[in-house]
Amino acid sequence: MNAESRAAMVPAVATLLSAIERLEDTIDAETSAFETRTPFDIEEINRRKSRCLLELSRAVRALPPGGDPELAERVAGLRQKLERNSYVLSVQLAAAQEVGAILDRAMRESESDGTYSAVIGGGEKRR
Repeated sequence: MNAESRAAMVPAVATLLSAIERLEDTIDAETSAFETRTPFDIEEINRRKSRCLLELSRAVRALPPGGDPELAERVAGLRQKLERNSYVLSVQLAAAQEVGAILDRAMRESESDGTYSAVIGGGEKRR
């Protein structure tokens, strides 16, 4: 790699590393809030993630061809954080779906007059 292309790569890599750091901070904040059940502004987190992804896409386009070992290491670390975040989000989603199903079932049961229930007369179940 000649000196000119290396000089162009350094600022582009620095910009990308900075964007990765901001995205990692945002992902860490979201993951931590879900894991510790700490209230947070999900709209703000989503705005920050969107902004970080825009920065990342712009920074990647500015990279010259070739690799950078530090950059590869940071991308691998980001991938691990994203995998952890994805798992935590999937657990939260499954829990929310379960709560929704419970509430739906309770609402249907409370609205029913017992006409079609398995219990005769819609009264209490016999023991």
